[in-house]
Amino acid sequence: MYDLTRFNDDDMYNCALDLRNLDKASQNIEDIANRIVRYLYENLIDSQTDQSACALVRFFMTCPFMELSSDLQSAARNLVKGRNIASTTKCLTLMATAGDQPEWNFRQQSTGHQSIPLLDRDFINRAPMISQLIHQFGLDVSALLEPDPALLVDLEQTTFNVFYVPQAPGSMHIPAQQDFVIPYKIQSVLGFGGMLPSGNLFAIILFSKSPISPQVAELFKWISAYVRISVASLDKRAVFAGR
Repeated sequence: MYDLTRFNDDDMYNCALDLRNLDKASQNIEDIANRIVRYLYENLIDSQTDQSACALVRFFMTCPFMELSSDLQSAARNLVKGRNIASTTKCLTLMATAGDQPEWNFRQQSTGHQSIPLLDRDFINRAPMISQLIHQFGLDVSALLEPDPALLVDLEQTTFNVFYVPQAPGSMHIPAQQDFVIPYKIQSVLGFGGMLPSGNLFAIILFSKSPISPQVAELFKWISAYVRISVASLDKRAVFAGR
């Protein structure tokens, strides 16, 4: 286990190796996503309490609308209030979740985050955490809306920046301040991820009850590279369990 407030180079190396090897027993991306969030939730701890440092860990990935299950398509439609969703529209889909509250461990019980259709730049700009995540990753929105096959190899090999909010309370980039951040004592938010060969982006987001320093946040750039290798090894298989 690793104390998130004292996370160091050795911790980074060992954690990255563990995450890299999670693909060995995984059958699809949904499977490895669940293994990743569970590993991070259980192994990143607050040494003062011996409890998880994270209130919530989530794994998102962009998926074309036509590849989603009927329940995820319904969740996406519920967010756009009657607007048409093209079959090729990328949806930021909640692949796996682990957290302190029982309902935070089941995607089906998430409200408003199961599948978020990325309809256009304006829609993304009105979702503060998503737009900031894309910005801090160093991506242009067009790379998600209409991936250019000629650029995918370059994007795959890119080491993305982390999405980092050192002080979550009061941050304009973290919504649900009154319903989530304040009551559950979220101190910092950290996201990391990468682009897969399919052109889909994945992002893992840690909502931490322990403050995360800039030095610790920087180490997760290297963890994301190892995780990308692991997830990419399953990219040509089924995305969801049972499909």
